[in-house]
Amino acid sequence: MKILVFSDSHRNLPPMETAVLEEKPDQIIHLGDLESDAEDLSRFFPRIPVASVAGNCDFAYAAERYKLITLGGKKFFITHGHHYGVKMGLDRLINTALTAGADAALFGHTHVPHMSTVSRMLVLNPGTVGMGRRTYAVVTVENGELTAQLREV
Repeated sequence: MKILVFSDSHRNLPPMETAVLEEKPDQIIHLGDLESDAEDLSRFFPRIPVASVAGNCDFAYAAERYKLITLGGKKFFITHGHHYGVKMGLDRLINTALTAGADAALFGHTHVPHMSTVSRMLVLNPGTVGMGRRTYAVVTVENGELTAQLREV
């Protein structure tokens, strides 16, 4: 299973469209800012499921601040990250995701790509696909293994 992870698109849809067309994912995850961008992706690519959460700029949306979803047999804790203080450190986010039994903690908000492993859990921020250095992540679940790569559009 191939999963594209975007965050902080801020109404800049063309880079996400390009990545989807190039990568041909089975699933898209959008980590907020802006929730309407995730809705547009669902309309543009109706055959690809899109999971999303609200970001700090998504005032008009009642979307969840976090979700625990299972894809390819792996649990993903997804959030924008602002409610977990990710600009000040990742401890709160990591502890919450580990307590939830997640195999991966995905977040955005900082606009800075990050990838690490903590207690065998993937901790991943795809950066921002909407401005500056336009980055995203490709997460693959294959044969029970979870791998990830950061990429630029």
